[in-house]
Amino acid sequence: MASPYTEIEVDDRIVKVTNPDRVYFPESGATKLDLVEYYLAVGDGIVNALFERPCMLHRFPTGLSGDKVHQKRLPAGAPEWVETVQLFFPRWKRTADELCVTELGAVIWAVQMSTVEFHPWNSRRGDTEKPDEWRIDLDPGPECTWDTVQQVAHVAHEVLDELGAVGYPKTSGGSGLHVYVRIPPDHGFQDVRRAALAFAREVERRAGGDVTTAWWRKDRDPTQLFVDYNQNARDHTIAAAYSVRGVPSARVSAPIGWDEVDDCEPDDFTMFTMPRRFAGIGDLHADIDDHPFDIAPLLAWAERDEAAGADAPPEPDDD
Repeated sequence: MASPYTEIEVDDRIVKVTNPDRVYFPESGATKLDLVEYYLAVGDGIVNALFERPCMLHRFPTGLSGDKVHQKRLPAGAPEWVETVQLFFPRWKRTADELCVTELGAVIWAVQMSTVEFHPWNSRRGDTEKPDEWRIDLDPGPECTWDTVQQVAHVAHEVLDELGAVGYPKTSGGSGLHVYVRIPPDHGFQDVRRAALAFAREVERRAGGDVTTAWWRKDRDPTQLFVDYNQNARDHTIAAAYSVRGVPSARVSAPIGWDEVDDCEPDDFTMFTMPRRFAGIGDLHADIDDHPFDIAPLLAWAERDEAAGADAPPEPDDD
């Protein structure tokens, strides 16, 4: 017996969505079709966040009550208009063709293939080895409060302002905050990661003991916030702006204004609340490409710190 389906018109594409009534979020009863309608509602925002970036998919073939699949390769059966970018993974000496979103239809097709979360690279297909996005991940420890996250966000904002860099904050969809900065694609992952560590150390110096840059989890105070510079390593990805997260409340990684940091809570932003917000204020990250920042000052900070005895960032996995 054929699966039930509905057809969704997305610009000039038709996407067949099978099992539209399958419950993906048991806590609320939200279905696969509800998830499709959410991504349609924030279409410009999610496309801007993913545009021309290799993208890992976090899929839940039977909803959150079933197994989660981390998928690098594009699922089989994609329409010919869904674009990909080929990546090489040195450890395995293999390539993978990952989703490369250039239009909203590709996002909706990925949701049809049970994708809930979208995790793009911080580089684009024009040169996947040269990041154009510096990612600041404010990652609270297990006993770190949301108040601390908010306070550290302001410290990070202060340092960015002094550098002349324009930061674009968003909730993580979990318990932390992310800040994205557009950079010219002039450096490899290693340099961008060194720059991110130099920034993290400056935030650590100013944060009055609330921040750690300790590499090993066992060396971190659980009440502190880790500025996770390693999210700038090759093939390390975090949820995109506007991505739903695979958690029972269907939280969203939501762009916010700096003036909202003190008053917001992670649970304010879900797939149920974001469509109205997006309709009212649009994409808060829409102009990120207009504000590139040269990381040369951060690389100078890195050289200064290393000359003073600080370690260079440990080598991450290459994939």
